[in-house]
Amino acid sequence: MKVVDILQERRVEFKSSGQDYLVRCLNPEHEDKHPSMRIDTITGIFNCFSCGFRGNIFKLFGAPSNYLDIKRQKLLNTIEEKRSSSIGIPFPRGHTPYIGNWRGIKPETYKHFDAFLHHETQFNGRIVFPIRDITGKIVAFNGRHMTITDKVKYMIYPPHAIMPLYPSSAKPIKGRVILVEGIFDMINLFDKGLFNAICCFGTNTLTADKLSILKMQDIMGVDVVFDGDEPGRKAAENVKFLAERAGLVTRVVDLGQNVDPGSLTETQVTKLKGDLYE
Repeated sequence: MKVVDILQERRVEFKSSGQDYLVRCLNPEHEDKHPSMRIDTITGIFNCFSCGFRGNIFKLFGAPSNYLDIKRQKLLNTIEEKRSSSIGIPFPRGHTPYIGNWRGIKPETYKHFDAFLHHETQFNGRIVFPIRDITGKIVAFNGRHMTITDKVKYMIYPPHAIMPLYPSSAKPIKGRVILVEGIFDMINLFDKGLFNAICCFGTNTLTADKLSILKMQDIMGVDVVFDGDEPGRKAAENVKFLAERAGLVTRVVDLGQNVDPGSLTETQVTKLKGDLYE
């Protein structure tokens, strides 16, 4: 049994963060409103950086672990890291291009981003996108589950992958790009005519250095378009600070209370484009 299997079986919500899973603290005495605990994706060793609760996920839930399996997985990860750092990660054998229109996104848009389906456990039931860095090399896959289940909505594979801004070669409008949080926020805007949209896969790993890559592409400004709720507004202000440190002229775009870029209609996107660039 793997760490991810235990978390899914116990319905523990998690996000991939480097070589860890980020979850709300599993200490019953700690009311953790924001995820403060990191769990090693292979060994299951966890530590809450807020209350100090630590241990091993296998022991905590009485799940079987196999030392040889853990050792083998570490070796495979090391090999994969070296391989992907030089030539990139290959598409999984037997993948099928996705040609549907899930969530109202045009099939041509899915084709543009090389979306695919695959039967392997980590991909099953998900629309998967290859994530390329600025050199064009695939550094990760990002999969969105297509049904409402107890499965984690988004999956990053391999779990320890460092996610770049995506797509890495967006076409700026008047020297500016739109920065959103999630991949479907970006794809929805792109699908409806805003081809300068990029996503950061969450703000936890976003840095001024990562944003400075935009300057290398002659991009001078960033329009931050996050969800219209309170957490989204706070995150947007933090990103504005980072982007300005990177030398980018930055403005925060307020979509309104509880409105997110992934749900905008074509009419709304057309209006947004006009408000920002015409």
